[in-house]
Amino acid sequence: MVALGLVVAQFNKERPVTHEMAERGREAAADAGAEIVETTEVPGAYDTPLAADRLARRDDVDAVAVIGAIVTGDTDHDRVIADAAAQGLTDVSLERDTPVAFGVTGPGMSVAEADERVEYGATAVESAISLAEELQ
Repeated sequence: MVALGLVVAQFNKERPVTHEMAERGREAAADAGAEIVETTEVPGAYDTPLAADRLARRDDVDAVAVIGAIVTGDTDHDRVIADAAAQGLTDVSLERDTPVAFGVTGPGMSVAEADERVEYGATAVESAISLAEELQ
């Protein structure tokens, strides 16, 4: 059985996009016979690498799935956040020798597009499980 850490970036608290993504991820873990041993919520996608690193350090975590949604704004800030999060999570995976699945949607995405991509929560968990099993 694969033991997972789950990192959920909160997104626009009035719209539960990432909470729906996390629920899809939990369902995917249950369907695969994996266990989510810890869920950590962080304010945004930029904050996910530190939380993923903390989970990846744990002896009882085989892989980490990170879930978030980055919606476009009036500037290129969403792209900066997405690039920083992706690079930070890649660094965590390589430095900890632990799979970290990137289930962050965006950038350049509208709120409606974020709503349409809630299945990425399941995809991230499935990817984390698959890679953990392959590397064990």
